Order: sequence, then C-alpha cells, then structure tokens
Amino acid sequence: MDSISVLHIDLFQSGKRTSDFYFSTLQNHLIVGHRHLEKAHRHDFYATILFTKGTGIHEIDFQRYDVSAGSLFFMSPGQIHSWELSEDIEGYLFFCLQDFYEMHYVNQKLRNFPFFGSVNFPRKLQLNEAELKENLNLFLELEREYHIWDMMKNGYILSLMSQVFIKSTRQFSRDFDDLASSVSISYVKHYQDFENYVEQYFSKEKSITFYASLMNISPKHLNRIAQTVVQKTATDVITERTILEAKRMLMYLDESLVEVAFRLGYEEYSYFVRVFRKTSGMTPTQFIKKYKV
Repeated sequence: MDSISVLHIDLFQSGKRTSDFYFSTLQNHLIVGHRHLEKAHRHDFYATILFTKGTGIHEIDFQRYDVSAGSLFFMSPGQIHSWELSEDIEGYLFFCLQDFYEMHYVNQKLRNFPFFGSVNFPRKLQLNEAELKENLNLFLELEREYHIWDMMKNGYILSLMSQVFIKSTRQFSRDFDDLASSVSISYVKHYQDFENYVEQYFSKEKSITFYASLMNISPKHLNRIAQTVVQKTATDVITERTILEAKRMLMYLDESLVEVAFRLGYEEYSYFVRVFRKTSGMTPTQFIKKYKV
C-alpha cells in the first residue's frame, strides 16, 4: 500500500524566512508544492486556509467539505487531507509550528481553539461577506509582514494570527448559539479534558469507567457531558477517535488489517471489523479500495 506522505513546513520555504511560519497565496502554493499536493497527504504543522474565489471539495480526515468564496479551514498536525479545486481558485494560507505560537503565548495553546483542539469540531467556517472582508484584511496584513523585515516582526505576525483564531472562535460560537446557551462552561471544560485523555489513551483504553476515574466523576456524568456538548455518548467519542486513527493507519502504514486492529486495542479482528463498519459505513477492506491511490 502506498504510504501517505508527511509534508514538513520547510518544504515550502525559500530558505530566506523563518522555518516556523509560512505564508502564501493559494495560487502560488499550488504551483510550488504541486508534485507534493496531488495526492492525499498529512502535515506536521497547523494550517489555516482562506478561499476567496472558486469552488471545489476539500476532504479532511475523510470528511468532505464544499469550497467556495469565504470558506475558511483549520487543520491540525497529522490530519490527512486532499482537495479538488476549480481552475479559478484563489485564496491565502499560513502554516505554523506549535512552538512558534506557544513559546510566545505561554498561557495560550493552539489546542485551546476549538477547531484545533477537538476532532469532533468542524474544520470549516463559512464566512459571510462582512466576515470575509474582515478576515481578508488580516490575511493581507500577514502577507505584507511575512515579506518584509522590521522590528518585532514575529510578535506582529503572532498578533495577527491570534486575531484570525479569536474572531473565528467567536464566529463559530455564533453558528452554535443554541448549543452554547444550553451548555455550561464547566461541561465544555470537562469535555475538553475528556478529549485530551482520549487522545492519550484511546489505543489501549475503551472503557468509560477508565476516563471517568481520571476525571474524578462518575461514568454516568461523563456520558451526560458528552451527550450535552457533542450529542454523542462517551463511548461514541472514544470509538470514533479510534476508528479515525485506524483509517489514518490504513492509509499510510504498510501493515495488515489484523496488525492495525491489534495496535488499536482490538484483540479480535472480527470485532474490529464490526466496529469499523458501524462507525464508517464500510469495512476496512472497502475503505482501502475507496481511498487507496
């Protein structure tokens, strides 16, 4: 099976700029990285992409999103993505390594932004005309700053990035007003803690009791939190994260299906197939046939 390539941020750099941050027009990025971007691939950095013209499909971790003017996407390291874009596509993007942002903002982590911190959160924000204009101004200012050298350059770049992230978080929250009004801050915080623990232990631990004990709450309460915040049971959250990893492994690791199942904590391959089918609507073999390039 062909492996999924991991693209590093310095692949796109000219050698003259910081290797921790990269900015480009979408048109130029597609030209520079053409041979690397033809197939599905992963990044080792955080990516933010704004489309200003054109149409297409952007697939992130096997979730398909429509692309149009005003589509703003956020991707975390390790996510698999590919796209099919029209010839008239236009836009802007910037990439950054985690350390570039978090070494300057000690009390702010990229994972604190919902679109970077939760696998259950949408990766696309569709901006209206006013929001697009506001974000476009920030991207144009980022472009200008990226191509010059002046005092406190990185600090200004970081402040512009933060404005994009904060405004986007607020815009996302307006899209989910009904949910936000019914969910307490403590529930959201507990759910974030739950997802962080799942990220650490999902390949070995599938029990709600295990995660509830780490959080010093009852399994029943953990289930209530998950259902309130994301309308899923805690077991669904654990299972979906595990199957997402299975899909990634099937795409980029040259291992048998049995080995993948075992590495993800499923000792019985037949049970893994049942869970995979129930979660994704297809068997692992069907998934490989659909996505193998």
